[in-house]
Amino acid sequence: MTLRIERVQRGIRLSGEFRVGHLDQVKTEIERGESPIVLDLEELDLIDLEGVRFLNACESAGVSILHCPPYIREWMLQERGRPKEKEIGEQNEI
Repeated sequence: MTLRIERVQRGIRLSGEFRVGHLDQVKTEIERGESPIVLDLEELDLIDLEGVRFLNACESAGVSILHCPPYIREWMLQERGRPKEKEIGEQNEI
């Protein structure tokens, strides 16, 4: 299954599987949209780590996320609590 990106009245709906290879497409759609941008994830089935990090970055930039599946929301929260890769490397150098 692939990712389907649809423009809907309230923003952008993502359906299917959201993987790292889709990031540029989704970024482009967000840039084309009118503010405020809303991502509807109700029909999103699978996501990878880079997709989760992207969603966190979107929320930090003011993009609203609707109908986020509970497992994705939990993963997003876990990723927010983890040190960034650079910070991990800096800690190892001490």
